[in-house]
Amino acid sequence: MSIVHEVCSIPEAYRDLLEGRIYATLATVMPDGQPQSTVVWCDFDGKYVLINTMRGFRKEKNMRANPKVTLLAYDQCNPLRSLEVRGTVVEMTETGALAHLDSLSVKYVGRGPYFGACVPAELSEREHPVLCRITPTRVVTLNAGSAVDNINFSKPLRVVPLMVGCLNPTSI
Repeated sequence: MSIVHEVCSIPEAYRDLLEGRIYATLATVMPDGQPQSTVVWCDFDGKYVLINTMRGFRKEKNMRANPKVTLLAYDQCNPLRSLEVRGTVVEMTETGALAHLDSLSVKYVGRGPYFGACVPAELSEREHPVLCRITPTRVVTLNAGSAVDNINFSKPLRVVPLMVGCLNPTSI
């Protein structure tokens, strides 16, 4: 069932998708209006969804030009359980960004600091972390059932016959 939360808070039952070790997809808007998506590390401080990027990276430029973003996280054990956070980037700061990135590094990779443990330490000379705080403006949750109750992911996929005219078998 899909539920839109008008209060714009993250429901307790879905906070694990932000607070756990779940990789999320962040969608921003390019200068030409096209969407741009990036897999990101994220967390939640009780009010804001937090992500980290680097100064000058495409997503950082996009968020500065247009602060409207969407973050999608889904349960890797039950892909039909997801959290979509549409929001506005209300702050982008380098203050505290490196400490935040180091904590994300420990959370996602199991070691820190980010510069040295995840990427070569020399990159810290030219890459500057930016902490982004996102205020949720619309929250959509989905839980179409669990693998135990409704879906058997261990069953082989059902073969669906090709519809004539949809795909040319010689192009496969």
